[in-house]
Amino acid sequence: MSTAPHPPGPDHPTGPADSGDRSDSDAASAASATEPTSKVRTGRCECGHTRYEVTGDPDDPHLCSCRHETRISGGPAVLWVGFRRDSLKWVGPGGEPTWYPSWPTLHRGFCPRCGSQLVSVADGSDMVMVTGFSLDDRSGTDPVGHSHSKEAVPWMAIALAPDPRAPQPDTTSA
Repeated sequence: MSTAPHPPGPDHPTGPADSGDRSDSDAASAASATEPTSKVRTGRCECGHTRYEVTGDPDDPHLCSCRHETRISGGPAVLWVGFRRDSLKWVGPGGEPTWYPSWPTLHRGFCPRCGSQLVSVADGSDMVMVTGFSLDDRSGTDPVGHSHSKEAVPWMAIALAPDPRAPQPDTTSA
């Protein structure tokens, strides 16, 4: 994993809109016009060193079972939840994560201490995908789809079903 180059984002702007050609008042007006009004959500890695905030409503929460995701996560699927890229702020003591270029145009952010995968950012996209289980509040992030479901392990349906071995409530006594 490497710490550079950082994918373009709010702390690493690219393009003419961020080149400094606007006046301060123009920049402030543009920022307030695009600023989301929804609640702020927080998330973190397992050890708490790398923390983030995202603002806005979750977009396209979905599971992904592609071989790439399962290898990186070590699990049968990853829950991804989209947010506007410009709403992402790194707020923890560790600052930005360590970036890993997993594809030529895709970067993943991991905590440099515990290794938790937190985000995925595609070059040129206005969205950032956060790992759903890194969010402190997962309300509204139930998956609406499952990409690469044909690559899912055959026992995935079993894993999602109720466990028949789990203790059942006693319904015979009144």
